[in-house]
Amino acid sequence: MSAEEMPELERWVLHRLAELDNLARRSVEAFDFHGMFTALYNFCAADLSAFYFDIRKDRLYCDAPGDIRRRSLRTVLDRCFDCLARWLAPVICFTAEEAWLVRHGDRPGRSIHLELFPAVPSAWCDEALAQRWEILRNLRRVVTGALELERGAKRLGSSLQAAVELFVPEGLIDLLGDVDLAELCITSAGTLRPGPVPDHAFTLPDVADVGALVSAAPGNRCERCWRVLPEVGQIAGHADLCSRCAGVIDLGGRKCAGQSAD
Repeated sequence: MSAEEMPELERWVLHRLAELDNLARRSVEAFDFHGMFTALYNFCAADLSAFYFDIRKDRLYCDAPGDIRRRSLRTVLDRCFDCLARWLAPVICFTAEEAWLVRHGDRPGRSIHLELFPAVPSAWCDEALAQRWEILRNLRRVVTGALELERGAKRLGSSLQAAVELFVPEGLIDLLGDVDLAELCITSAGTLRPGPVPDHAFTLPDVADVGALVSAAPGNRCERCWRVLPEVGQIAGHADLCSRCAGVIDLGGRKCAGQSAD
């Protein structure tokens, strides 16, 4: 799939790959392999594992195979593997080679050490998108903090049992646009509230004028994706599924996603 067809979050990952490509090339020219490895490690740990994969695992496990969001995710995973394997090959030689051969087949001439650095399109760079998602990540940190308090107090187990209200300055509403807050924060419901933050809302000192309130999500749990939604139990022929999962099952999808909601 082309970048133009993808959702914003996938295009943000492509933007990060474009940034890292510039950094990797500069680092290699300066023989700064430690600096390159540190940047790539942080990308894998913070941007991919703790953020992108955390949000998108639901789409990977539960969406229909032909859904454009799932196809976009798989395309981005392919781009990430290709870039990371090539960038890391000079540093973790044997691991990169093993991963490359598992992915592409162990045939003569397939060694990653015969490959060049990836050709990353400059069109993947999108500074305006990056700034928007930097704000969204900070908002998500506020919600995550509120959820952790609820879980620590044993009022919630999984974040998918929660509905969240996020209070933000009115000036941010237009910037946030049509963001799916529930998907971003891995909850079952999410609402943006423009205006002042209530006194009893959870806040972070470094995210000004933003607060989160967490409550139990209304409805029943979908036994396939584990979201708690009012529609579960209302769909003919699918008493324990939400409308999305019922549609996937009708198309021949899996009855059980085997997903952990944590």
